[in-house]
Amino acid sequence: MNHWGSVWQGLDWSVPLELLFSAAASLLCITLHELSHGYVAWKLGDPTAKEQGRLTLNPLRHIDWLGLVMMIAFKFGWAKPVPVNMYRFHNPKKGMALTALAGPVSNVLLTCLALFLYGLTYAFLSRGGLVANGVLEMLGTIAYLSLALAVFNIIPIPPLDGSKVLFSFLSQQNYNRLMRYERYGMLLLLLLVATRVLGAPLSSAVSWGIGRLFFLAEWGARIAGGLA
Repeated sequence: MNHWGSVWQGLDWSVPLELLFSAAASLLCITLHELSHGYVAWKLGDPTAKEQGRLTLNPLRHIDWLGLVMMIAFKFGWAKPVPVNMYRFHNPKKGMALTALAGPVSNVLLTCLALFLYGLTYAFLSRGGLVANGVLEMLGTIAYLSLALAVFNIIPIPPLDGSKVLFSFLSQQNYNRLMRYERYGMLLLLLLVATRVLGAPLSSAVSWGIGRLFFLAEWGARIAGGLA
């Protein structure tokens, strides 16, 4: 019994814990991203996502398994797109752009919240043992992955959100021409991220963004210091 206890204590749990945190954080980021698309579309006059059960916090309704694996392995990925019928909007181009922007904006806001909570709880949890350290690591992972999802999705390559925003500045003819290549867009993105051709610049952009937003963690830490 003592032998197995020693083996158990000697195991390195850092890798499986990191994967668990990444998976949980990815599910949260993806769910909020797609829910935001559907909610804004619904408010702008298109209830398609609502009718198909996509206005939900159930991550299983939003998962694209390949996109989830990419999020965990490469820190950039995607979810199953929320169905949108732009012709149900009062202003199709404007409605499509706002709906597309809703996902990345929600992820930036989640990053801000996670950083603030990280700073707010750091003083109380940084020496609190495995569970407390896990909470801090989870908040840090959420902040990074949520911003990574936002940055990745604003790339103007179909079918990412950036291409839908770009649509609002193009003529219908040019947009239709662009969307002919949508089926190849994800394959191209997958290749570019996996080979680090695109992954490295995206990682630099996310790290830069975290650095610019880290004042929120410092703000939270100051508030915590006043409460201590």
